[in-house]
Amino acid sequence: MMIKRLMHKNTYLILVCILVLMGGLVGCNKSESGGNNSETASGEWKGQTLKVQMIGNFSMESGTDPITGEKVKGIDVLKKEFEKNYPGATVQFIIMPWEGYVEKTQAMLTSGEADVYQMPGIADFAAQGVMEPLQSYIDKDSDFDLDSFIDNQVDGWKALGPDETDLQIFGLPFLGDARFIAYDKLLFDQWGVEYLSDNPTMEEVMEKAQKMTGTNPETGERNYGVYFRGDWSSAFTLVNAAEGQNGNWGEGFAWDEVKFNFNSPEMLKGLNWLLEMKEYAPEGIMSNQGNEKWLTKDNNIAISLNMGPGDLVKQTYAQGLEDRIALSQEFKNDEGKGGLFAGSPIAIAKNSKNKELAWEWMKFATGDFVQKFIYEEQGLMPAVKSAFEWDSVKEVDHLMNPIFKAMSTPLTPRYPWGSSQPRFILQAEIESALTGKRSAQEALDRAQAESTDWVKNR
Repeated sequence: MMIKRLMHKNTYLILVCILVLMGGLVGCNKSESGGNNSETASGEWKGQTLKVQMIGNFSMESGTDPITGEKVKGIDVLKKEFEKNYPGATVQFIIMPWEGYVEKTQAMLTSGEADVYQMPGIADFAAQGVMEPLQSYIDKDSDFDLDSFIDNQVDGWKALGPDETDLQIFGLPFLGDARFIAYDKLLFDQWGVEYLSDNPTMEEVMEKAQKMTGTNPETGERNYGVYFRGDWSSAFTLVNAAEGQNGNWGEGFAWDEVKFNFNSPEMLKGLNWLLEMKEYAPEGIMSNQGNEKWLTKDNNIAISLNMGPGDLVKQTYAQGLEDRIALSQEFKNDEGKGGLFAGSPIAIAKNSKNKELAWEWMKFATGDFVQKFIYEEQGLMPAVKSAFEWDSVKEVDHLMNPIFKAMSTPLTPRYPWGSSQPRFILQAEIESALTGKRSAQEALDRAQAESTDWVKNR
């Protein structure tokens, strides 16, 4: 009897262990980003797992905004909403930082790690033939309308495939972005200088920056008339100066047709303008320093060039500066066009095995639910016209309206060299001029020659 009881007890323990082990296996079978198991979920999209790559400071779970101190939702909200609307589907997010995103995206595309990609460098990837053209999806989907996007946003991300001669749609606008000139009205008041016009010229900006460099007549503090980055964004600042003179970076889109104007008279005048503007800026512009007080109550900089929206709205209101900070447009040509086209589109990988579901994600990510999320929770810019009517936009429209205008007026499509080596060649030569290693003419001649050689030998 004793032996039978022991055998019975052992059998019971074995069964318990098996059940625990099975429970553990079920728990381990969930996706890394949580949610349903696509193998057991039911619905129209049963068994399909969509992998979505996202770049930036996204987080799966809720957290605290470092600027406002308020609680912000994580992208698990997007996962739940999509899976609710597409029964049986499972979404997995692959989040990567901006650092090294081009190389990491290339590796992911090669190995087929994701279905949908956030892709600011879409021109280079479309040319490799690794992205899915979207026009056929757009044509057959009666529920989708390109007019829902802010003007210029779709055209800005058009690109060429490896065998195409006409620009095509490979990506849809996801994160909006733009560049503009920001300024502190309080410093203008203290110096007795008239505010910047909505569309200032290079001469106006220089004249007013010069007047506000020195000892503030009211506070006795040292002020700087202008700030701009002499390193990372200098190429775009210079090209915009050329655009303000009716010049441009060059022409062409396919690499075998690209011709640079990096040493044009307009670029030369622009670089000499930057060299003089440097005299009215803090010493640290070459290493992104000297602007530590910008967007604080102790701000000592009157004008900031080539500003992006980033956390501008949140920071302005968190610091109580909503009555001080104002925006003007970057330099425009005679047709009202100019400034950097920026942001991030989303695109479908050519080797995706879930292209129909990926297209549904594209529509979802460019719809109001997600676009409101990225604006209200993440502080990023929406790319859709419906944002003009959101209460959360209207209450800060003195900042958002100029941003939306800046998003709709750049020259498009996006500079094809914007994520490629010519940008960094030009940037390095601008730095050489700003640090006195070369004259403006020598720097631009070198940038022109090296960029032209790179295109020929790429």
